[in-house]
Amino acid sequence: MHYDLIIKNGYVIDGSGGPRIPADVGIIGDKIATLGRINAPATETIDAEGHVVTPGFVDGHTHMDAQIFWDPIGSSSCYHGVTTVMMGNCGFTLAPCAERDADFVFRNLERAEDLSRDAMLTGINWRWETFPEYLDTIDALPKGINYGGYIGHSALRTYVMGERAFTEQATDDELKRMRHEVQEAVRAGAIGFSTSRTKNHITADDRPVASRIADWDEVRALVNGMGELGAGIFELAGEEPGRSPQRQREYFDRLKGLAVESGRPLTFGMPSIRIAPEIWAPYYELANETAEAGGRMFVQSHSRSISTLLSFKSHTPYDEWEFWSEIRAKPLDEQKRLMSDPAVKRRMVEVATQPYSGPRVVGAEARPPEWDWLYLFDGIGDETVMTEVAEKRGVHPAEAMIDIALERDFDVFFRQPLANENQDHVLTMMRHPRSVVTFSDSGAHVAQIMDSSLQTHLLSHWVRDKQAFSLEEAVRLITYDTATAWGLHDRGLIREGLNADLVVFDPETIGQNMPELLHDLPAGAPRLKQTAIGIKNTVVNGRVLLQENEPTGNLPGRLVRGPLAQ
Repeated sequence: MHYDLIIKNGYVIDGSGGPRIPADVGIIGDKIATLGRINAPATETIDAEGHVVTPGFVDGHTHMDAQIFWDPIGSSSCYHGVTTVMMGNCGFTLAPCAERDADFVFRNLERAEDLSRDAMLTGINWRWETFPEYLDTIDALPKGINYGGYIGHSALRTYVMGERAFTEQATDDELKRMRHEVQEAVRAGAIGFSTSRTKNHITADDRPVASRIADWDEVRALVNGMGELGAGIFELAGEEPGRSPQRQREYFDRLKGLAVESGRPLTFGMPSIRIAPEIWAPYYELANETAEAGGRMFVQSHSRSISTLLSFKSHTPYDEWEFWSEIRAKPLDEQKRLMSDPAVKRRMVEVATQPYSGPRVVGAEARPPEWDWLYLFDGIGDETVMTEVAEKRGVHPAEAMIDIALERDFDVFFRQPLANENQDHVLTMMRHPRSVVTFSDSGAHVAQIMDSSLQTHLLSHWVRDKQAFSLEEAVRLITYDTATAWGLHDRGLIREGLNADLVVFDPETIGQNMPELLHDLPAGAPRLKQTAIGIKNTVVNGRVLLQENEPTGNLPGRLVRGPLAQ
């Protein structure tokens, strides 16, 4: 037998959670052909001596819908062993939508997911109107990794209702049409239907995104439309019932009831929040409660705190504040000159120390730092809380932040946690039997948040440093468990006949490099990029995508369609 690719001399961790075994992996075409000792010729051979070989990692929560048009390899996810992603979460998609109405979807995306309108206008070649046409467009694009996608509620509403989607309830006829579009999307290969009901998601003109205007009956009708087909996952960015037991119970009953009546899996992300640490755990118990009632529900957890990376080269919390806004509107060299003036700096510090009573919104508009929870980020695992930094300098933390930025020519990050501050909570979430470790948000908040490395963080921090999981347990969390949750039964395990999506890495060195801020998006828009260390090869559909984390030029990725289209 002649193989297209053989990975030799490694230890195979097959994704099942079982112990590693010394074995070779033989690949023919895009499938795993042989697992065992192989003595046969191959067109290409990878020597995995000293490395483990695992299934490719699966990320169920990204927003790479626009990025896929200008970034064929799928960075930064691809750098961290991710070979398959689900995009179109939270109701935010580019379809259904005709090009003439693109402003509707841009309005939903540009602030809620911090996607540059100029980048989208410049970088997207619009060749679709309906969601099936969009899938065909994605299918034809050159891709480094594999992509599946939801049909999004906000795009769907504006497609059917136009401007009224942002202000009114749907008529019976409009609801019927939306239900039809969801069913046609699922038949064509949509992985499911997604929506947002969170108050954090607003448009650039301070209105709720379109999906938030819909009442619960509309959501039920659309999800039950998938139920009629017996296919599709329902994903939502959920409501915030707060600390009221009565409101929480009412919300939980609606979620559980919809999962049971539709027969469709229901999923959402739920981190821990420091200011309300009691809220997250009942959501995980709700997943158990739903299973006992006959429904399916899984919760998306994360492997670390969710943070914004603040920088004077991108965003600070004060960019829209008085006086700061005048400074921050100028070119960076001019900002440095002005901030070096003691009088200007003094005024900036005065403004930064004023009381704040505005909203807490994810991203650059997050409330100003609580200085005990803002960190000077000097490297992976090397950070110091700003109150300590300021105390050593004998100044206010706001002044210390400005001074450090000037000293380092603005080449410095400050990390501001937004959620999952309590790492004991994070560990408990990851260990919950109805959770999946995912939610990178890759493709969104691209100049503010860098969570594409959550998988390498799991393997470096929780496995190697904390020894909270065995390597086999952790690999299962980000391969078999995530693949199975999204119904991807052709991947997530190293088995003969399954997709040849594989990662070859050194468990003793795998980790993350420091993020860097680039201006390489269309129209020069900024983004954070983060690569990994310790990964020798990433293989997608039987071909090597990355060698020592450098692109090979191969683009073997594919569109992942749902079961009704297969």
